[in-house]
Amino acid sequence: MPTWPDAPGIYKFVNAEGTILYVGKAKDLKKRLMSYFGNRKDRRQKTKALVRNANHVEYTIVETEQDALLLESTLIKRYQPRYNVQLKDGKSYPYICIKNERFPRVFITRRVVRDGSDYFGPYASKNRVYTILDLIKNLFPLRNCTFNLSEENINNGKFKVCLEYHIKNCKGGCQGFETEFAYNRKIKEIKNLLKGNFASVKALLREEMQGFAENLDFEKAQEHKVKLNSLEDYQGKSTVVNPKIQDVDVFSIETDEKFAFVNYLKVVNGAIINTYTLEMTQNLNDEKVGLLEFAMSTLREKFSSIAPEILVPFEVNFPDENVEVVVPKIGDKRKLVDLSLQNVTYFKLQKQKQELAKMGKQQSTERILLTMKKDLQMSELPRHIECFDNSNIQGSNPVSSCVVFRDTKPSKKEYRHFHVKTVVGPNDFASMEEVVFRRYKRMLAEGQSLPNLIVIDGGKGQLSSAVKSLKALGILEQVTIVGIAKKLEELFFPNDNVPLFLNKRSESLKIIQQTRDEAHRFAITFHRQLRSINMIQTELTNIEGIGEKTSDKLLTHFGSVEKVKIALYSELQEVVGKSSATKVLNYFKSNLND
Repeated sequence: MPTWPDAPGIYKFVNAEGTILYVGKAKDLKKRLMSYFGNRKDRRQKTKALVRNANHVEYTIVETEQDALLLESTLIKRYQPRYNVQLKDGKSYPYICIKNERFPRVFITRRVVRDGSDYFGPYASKNRVYTILDLIKNLFPLRNCTFNLSEENINNGKFKVCLEYHIKNCKGGCQGFETEFAYNRKIKEIKNLLKGNFASVKALLREEMQGFAENLDFEKAQEHKVKLNSLEDYQGKSTVVNPKIQDVDVFSIETDEKFAFVNYLKVVNGAIINTYTLEMTQNLNDEKVGLLEFAMSTLREKFSSIAPEILVPFEVNFPDENVEVVVPKIGDKRKLVDLSLQNVTYFKLQKQKQELAKMGKQQSTERILLTMKKDLQMSELPRHIECFDNSNIQGSNPVSSCVVFRDTKPSKKEYRHFHVKTVVGPNDFASMEEVVFRRYKRMLAEGQSLPNLIVIDGGKGQLSSAVKSLKALGILEQVTIVGIAKKLEELFFPNDNVPLFLNKRSESLKIIQQTRDEAHRFAITFHRQLRSINMIQTELTNIEGIGEKTSDKLLTHFGSVEKVKIALYSELQEVVGKSSATKVLNYFKSNLND
């Protein structure tokens, strides 16, 4: 299982072709992604299908859960993932706009118009926007009319104060009761508040709250307390989207002894629309600057970027003179660089953890193989293990299975089924002798390497039968073969009447048991399938004049014998013709009458 970070961010389920299937957000990426895996019975079918169709998961770390929500919205609108339902209607998140005009209005909008106005946001919660607007309205009375308050119109007395003036929500700038200078001072304070400079506003709220409390006006004191709490919970703006930042590419780099990792954020119209981390193998004399310069050109070409500005954490040389390379120190651009650095750092840590986990698994596998070699007194490590099992019911449909393990793990693509051909009746010994002979005769003919260890499901009888086949092929001395009896889980060796008892907690025994159980499962599954097919075919092929081909046509079309029984003559005729349809219909009618 990958090592995901305990941080807010977005994640993408991607299929083998690179198509994004689903984009989601998370307050904690590790907890959210782990919820998709494991044996949870309450998981929806849609989620199961998503996990089944995905090839891998990508993620991007952000600073806050709100940022994750905003980035999720951007990516869903861009990629329209198949498994996403929400946010596909093009709905955008709200901004607070300070209009570029005399006596600027402050209002909520979903459209960013580049007319010189100031936009703050976007905001993930519309309720939070209204909370802030109410706070601004109470602290700084502003106009909400759409009049053109030009100096000429005001001097000519074109407007009269409205109800908003009389209820003290506005100070009457339309009639010159408030100067433009005084109004703009309020706008400056509002911008500071929206940028997150809350100190002076908090101090004012606390002072007024204390004053109301001292005057025993507890209702207004409580109102100010609510506003203060709302202000403290509020985040001024998101670093994920900023309408003042146009099209930029953001790069950052991290290295270790072997690899270099370069993170790329593609920002278009102020929104992150793509993230990617490039992994490169380092040479001995590579330096960060050279690696980053190479990666910048590679990634811009890969993503067809023509952004006129590049943000990086340190000075680099970029060959295109029309592109400005900036190393931001403060502000929103610096936050984007920090965000990229955070992502590449987590990517590097995840790779290192994966390598350590891989090394740990390899060491564990080597330890188990060494233990098995010692316990079974083998001359080489049992890297290649094969196990055989038989399955039949009173001799009917006899089959066998061979499962293959490599380095203690199942290699399912090498599993094989066998139809027992030369044995009549329930004879496990003869069946084992046949399938073992057929298996290794073919491997020898094809020049395949023989297994290090052969496990036979059964006691001394089945083991002796398998040994006969190995002797006949002349390979008994080239492999180690054991039989495992189910009752006491003892191991039998050729020409040794005393079984080997391994500790029940022995790793060697657990691997042998695992191969035995897998061979049994594989044989039983095949036997059930074969028995089911034979039962169905017997029912239809019992009809005189109906052969296997006609039977297959009927089953393919109708799906089951029961549906064939209730089919109309016209339906049967359409599938198999008049003659066969008549035979099938008459057969089932006569059986029904009987």
